[in-house]
Amino acid sequence: MSYKLVTYDAGKGPRAGIVVRDHVIDAADATRNAAYATTLGILADWAAADARLTEAANAGGGTPIDWKQIKAPIPHPGAIYCVGANYEDHVKEMAAQQGRDPEPDPHTLGLHAFHFIKSSHSVVGTHAHIKSPASKALDYEVELAAVIGKPAAHVSEADALNYVAGYTVANDLSARDFFFRPPLPPTSPFFADWLAHKSFDGSCPLGPWIVPASDVGDVQNLGIRLWVNGELKQDSNTSQMIFTLAEQIAQLSKRITLQPGDVILTGTPAGVGSARGVFLQAGDTVELWCENVGTLTHTIA
Repeated sequence: MSYKLVTYDAGKGPRAGIVVRDHVIDAADATRNAAYATTLGILADWAAADARLTEAANAGGGTPIDWKQIKAPIPHPGAIYCVGANYEDHVKEMAAQQGRDPEPDPHTLGLHAFHFIKSSHSVVGTHAHIKSPASKALDYEVELAAVIGKPAAHVSEADALNYVAGYTVANDLSARDFFFRPPLPPTSPFFADWLAHKSFDGSCPLGPWIVPASDVGDVQNLGIRLWVNGELKQDSNTSQMIFTLAEQIAQLSKRITLQPGDVILTGTPAGVGSARGVFLQAGDTVELWCENVGTLTHTIA
């Protein structure tokens, strides 16, 4: 029996659970392992935990899911690594917006993917009400997020996906108007402010759950979409990634050891608000979907 890993709060504080047939089963109670009371505890023992949670799923039970109780699957990840400009259709979109020719495939230049980091305190769960950070250019970016399930240091590209426990859906919310620091010129090394642009409170909605990697299929061939107030804005496929997830894990692991519970946001496709000059407003509802993973919803308060 397949399951989905969640964090829920039924009035006793956040606890890890599994969703099976629209019911939530407490992970620690079902496995009689107190370490599994949190998703980080489960991910730290992923090789054994996956089998034990599958047994719990087969046993059944639990209580009907109450979406008001469902939190971000990992309320405080160890680290959140976000890749920039990683979908071919998005790169072409940005080039057209800026009136220039698209840059060549970075592989041909010997380049690797580049990543920035969001604070773990920026994470919120599904159905969250997110307060805009006084931005007049709050943008959305639907992304497939990979969750690491065992320490990864200097791993090969061929072996990289074996370090992924599962997948969730993310929105890399971006305050576009906070990125630049006028009157500094673009040539200044202090011109860009990545923290203000990408890592404000609520800037990383995650959820609604983590689907084990074995249930997702080919991670480089998944549909990915985003709607604002029911209007389709982004509609693409993970096959559009320039650097595959395996490449990203291999490259990151050569710089820093990835740990269980770390999250990698793998890039966003075309259709972002900045390409159209239309940004999120108070009251907007954002719905994000990734094939075989699930649907994440939140509103702008």
